[in-house]
Amino acid sequence: MAERVVRRKKKPKQLAVVDQAGCTGCEACIQVCPVDCIHVVPGENGYPGHFQLVEIDLDTCIGCTLCVQYCPWDTIHMLPYDEAFRVAPEWTIRSVLQPAWLTPSSVAASEPEPPSASAAVPVSSTG
Repeated sequence: MAERVVRRKKKPKQLAVVDQAGCTGCEACIQVCPVDCIHVVPGENGYPGHFQLVEIDLDTCIGCTLCVQYCPWDTIHMLPYDEAFRVAPEWTIRSVLQPAWLTPSSVAASEPEPPSASAAVPVSSTG
């Protein structure tokens, strides 16, 4: 069966954005989305169902608010159209739709930095 493509007639005033830090991947939002714009993001290392999240395709979202109403964790928020595109990358931990949002600098910022060479304690020889 061919995948249905939704073409918006006009730009919505608001879009749904998932704050993935609070998402449990329960998929309640997927069941109510009338345009199928919510996608499952597999867990770390590609394990489906294990620590999965969801993300919303902002290019397909029509701003209906159903996902916000049915999210049991209050982790989906309606934002003005332009703000949604600015905030979504900040709230995205893992993505299957927008891998460019996961820049090396954002990944590096979440990982602890190794100690710098200048912070090393000099070892003196007693010999």
